[in-house]
Formats: sequence, C-alpha cells, structure tokens
Amino acid sequence: MDHDGLAKRIRSSLLEKEPMRLHTTWKVGGPADLFISLAYGEDLPEILEYSRQNRIPLFVFGAGSNLLVKDAGVRGIALKIASDFAEHSIHGNILRAQGGAHLSRLAGVAAEAGLSGLEFAAGIPGTIGGALLMNAGAYGGRMADIFHRAGGITFSGEEELLHPGDMNFGYRSTSIMQRDIIITWVELVLEPGDPFLIREAVRKNLDHRKERHPREPSAGSVFKNPPQGPAGHFIEKAGLKGLEAGGARVSEKHANFIVNTGHAKAGDILALMERVRKEVYQKFGITLQPEVRVIGQ
Repeated sequence: MDHDGLAKRIRSSLLEKEPMRLHTTWKVGGPADLFISLAYGEDLPEILEYSRQNRIPLFVFGAGSNLLVKDAGVRGIALKIASDFAEHSIHGNILRAQGGAHLSRLAGVAAEAGLSGLEFAAGIPGTIGGALLMNAGAYGGRMADIFHRAGGITFSGEEELLHPGDMNFGYRSTSIMQRDIIITWVELVLEPGDPFLIREAVRKNLDHRKERHPREPSAGSVFKNPPQGPAGHFIEKAGLKGLEAGGARVSEKHANFIVNTGHAKAGDILALMERVRKEVYQKFGITLQPEVRVIGQ
C-alpha cells in the first residue's frame, strides 16, 4: 500500500519495513509494515483515522521493554510512543509528562525537584504511559500510589480523561490495559521532601538493579510473581539458571530474566519461556504467567 497520503498529513517520521529489533530492549523482532515514531500529538488523530479508513491494524508500544516481537514482525502500523513524545513539567507537587517520557528519567527529575514518591521507578526501562497501563512497581512503590490523572485517545478517535477510579489498579494490571487507548499524558501527585534523601533513595535503587539484574539485552522480568512467591525463586529452584535455547538464556544472575546472548531470535525466547513454564509446573504445580507482551504472527 502507498502511504504517501499519510506521510503528507503528519510531521512524525514514517518508515516502511523497519526492523523492530531496533526498537525493543531484547533486540529481537521482525519488520513492521509501517513504523511511526510519534513526535507531535496532533498527528495522532490523523494516524488513527488512516488506520480505521484503510482497515490497517495498529500496534502501539513505548520504549520496547516488557515486549517480545515475533520474528515475522508486525503487520500494519507499529506506533512508537517514546523518546520523541516525552516532554515534562512540574507544577507544585504535580509532575506532568507526555506518554512517551522515560519513567526512570522522571524519577531523577522528581528527585532534583525535591519531590518524593517516584523513587521506586529508578532504573525501570519503560515509559510513563506504559507504566500506568500495567501499574508498574518496584521496591514497595507502584504507579497506583501516585497517579493523579491522565489523558488518552481511543483508537476510534475519542479523547478521554482518566482518574484513579477509572483504573481498577491490580498487580501489574489495570482495567484499561486491554482497551484500545493511547495514553497521551500523565500527571503524578508527589510529596515534597529532602532532595538529598530522595536522590540517595534513587541511587540505592539504581545500584540494587545494577547488582541484581543482567547486563545483556533483556525485557526485564519475564513472568509475573505467582501468589506463592517470586517467579525467579521457583525458576532457580527448578535448576533452570543458564538453560539455553538458540541465542537465548535464562540469566544466571536473575532467574526471571531471559537474556539475548547476542544472536537470539524471538523464537528462541518463546521456546525458552515455554520450557521454563513447563519445568516449573512439573516440579511445583505452579503455572507462571508471562509479564512480557508477545506481539506478531
């Protein structure tokens, strides 16, 4: 399909057959038929209308963490809401950011401003929009604790204002997670505090992540923690650290991470995920649920 019409109507960049491995933290994934990195909010209605009128599937993602794109790639439009759409501002104790703002960077911004509540986000490799959708959390904090309100636009082009009562926050979940909605901005309500102490908390969380998490390309935690305890505990007790499939390996540093050793395919990672789930179920009767989102054919 000729996409010149859309290219003339928007200012954001548009690429055909763009490899998704360039846009995921796992460094895997086949090409997207059409790839757009959103830079201007006014482009969104045009993109959504183009998708609807031409019946082109639309896949929206952020920084590419917590995401596995299959080797066949993405049919339709892959719309990236990340670094090109990441402005932020502070008004009193309210931090407002566009949906593509990097969550970890915002933790640093809040710390420098002497605002507490976002320290848990230090080192989380995702956007604020994605973090809100999945109620991201760590070190005893979570998005639900500091969420004030957000703006979004549905795939049908309707703008929505979201408040805490609309979210139904759960463990790594919200009621809007499965909806066709794009988060365009988020406001967080934070608490004034001692900038030095807040920066120290951010630094400690970053150091803790560096110490415990592997450095090879990964997507963060692969599985959600079951009610019985941390997923990594059961994977390690099953003797699966170091288990490999092609270029993918269960990290020897943190068992709930699968790393790309340098030449992994998405199929390798999927095969390893299935092997881990099977082994943990056979040994402990626990069915691990993926935390990562799997996209593609």
